[in-house]
Amino acid sequence: MTSCARAGPITKPTKAIDKMNAALTLANMKYIVLSLFLSSAALPAFSHELWLEPEKWQVPVGTEIRAHIRNGEKLKGLDLAWFENRIDRLERHDGGGVTAITGRMGDVPAVITPAAEGLNVLVYQSPPSTLKYDSWEKFEGFARHKDHAWAVATHEARGWSREDVTEIYTRHAKALVRGGTAQTAFVDGVTAMETEFVALNDPHEPNLAAMQVQLYYQDRPRAGAQIEVFERDGAGDVAVFLLKTDAEGRAAVPVDAGHVYLLDAVVLREAKPEAGVMWESLWAALTFAIPER
Repeated sequence: MTSCARAGPITKPTKAIDKMNAALTLANMKYIVLSLFLSSAALPAFSHELWLEPEKWQVPVGTEIRAHIRNGEKLKGLDLAWFENRIDRLERHDGGGVTAITGRMGDVPAVITPAAEGLNVLVYQSPPSTLKYDSWEKFEGFARHKDHAWAVATHEARGWSREDVTEIYTRHAKALVRGGTAQTAFVDGVTAMETEFVALNDPHEPNLAAMQVQLYYQDRPRAGAQIEVFERDGAGDVAVFLLKTDAEGRAAVPVDAGHVYLLDAVVLREAKPEAGVMWESLWAALTFAIPER
């Protein structure tokens, strides 16, 4: 006899439970609708940073790494739910190789994968999305902010309209998570994204004063590129500073214990004619945290 039989007849859910289930369903649907809106919105307001942010930066081996895909500014943003058509690549790279990460529609966090021992590199790439700037000033501000002032002069020289500036953009994000406490031989490397950061050391190295990174574009180091660094302390306050890569695409990011970092670098180029837009941007992001000492 099953435990259900021993328990007697099954009763219908109470009104309270019905209301709770309805509320949970509604909340989840709101998340899905909001994520759909954000992932498809053709507005410059939603073309700010996108990054991966794990709920924990170090987890026991074999337990879940749970990470959010976030869209916003200055390390503050909204969590995007899992939608297959908004994910071109989502992987975990570790000492055992590359593992594809799958999910279900509406999952929040969108990234859930078991942790391997040592460094785990989460890799996300979006499919291309398009937008139209609602003013010339916003495009000009974006271009100058991302160290592409040349694009303003080029736009004028091409005789393109100031009224309908269009762009196609792609996101390329990575995050560093430690599985367990053991130091392993695995290190980050290029993953064949068109632009990406590569971490040259492990953020869990003891007494780390600077995180060494290298920026790539089309599998080559990107020299003289601007890196915007967002640094969040334990109180949640965010500082922003700029760095430039050297001739080999490298930069040293000064770090403090207990702080979270987002590195952001943008390639801006003229779009191919078949894209049907004027400009194309490729966004590289890297997130990591320095443990408390």
